[in-house]
Amino acid sequence: MAIFLTEASTVVVQGMTGSEGMKHTARMLAAGTRVVGGVNPRKAGTTVTFPLPDGERVVPVFGTVAEAMAETGADVSVVFVPPAFAKGAVLEAVDARMPLTVVITEGIPVADTAEFFAAAQEAGVRLIGPNCPGIISPGRSNVGITPADITGPGPIGLVSKSGTLTYQMMYELRDIGFSTCIGIG
Repeated sequence: MAIFLTEASTVVVQGMTGSEGMKHTARMLAAGTRVVGGVNPRKAGTTVTFPLPDGERVVPVFGTVAEAMAETGADVSVVFVPPAFAKGAVLEAVDARMPLTVVITEGIPVADTAEFFAAAQEAGVRLIGPNCPGIISPGRSNVGITPADITGPGPIGLVSKSGTLTYQMMYELRDIGFSTCIGIG
């Protein structure tokens, strides 16, 4: 049984049009994740085309998380913005009441992290990260940077502070498989 993330989860990528966001959005789409939009105020109204093994996927770019949620019904955000902009991006997701926000960005100042965690707790928004590999429900959905091909679906749940150890455990127990793996950062 997957928790937090299922094949029905719909994802927006904050920072999708940057180099890391583009690379990992393509990987998430290839893993079957339902990426329904990107967020970049400077590129709102555009689209990004991702080549996939089964054809192309065109993903719209929105100006804000709230716009993306209203247009697509997204229930997960993943943050791939530079550290200097991460606090603002996370607070934007919190203000929009995004149910689950996964913060991949590393190097965010501790004071910024404390501020957005307090805001998320007050708003009832679940945060994973920062500086984490994300969350994966193998065979269902993958939000973040976790390699999708190192394990398969199964009965094990995993929560880890170390991204590398998360990957290693997933690989070592690949014959059994995982329902959900979360790297909390």
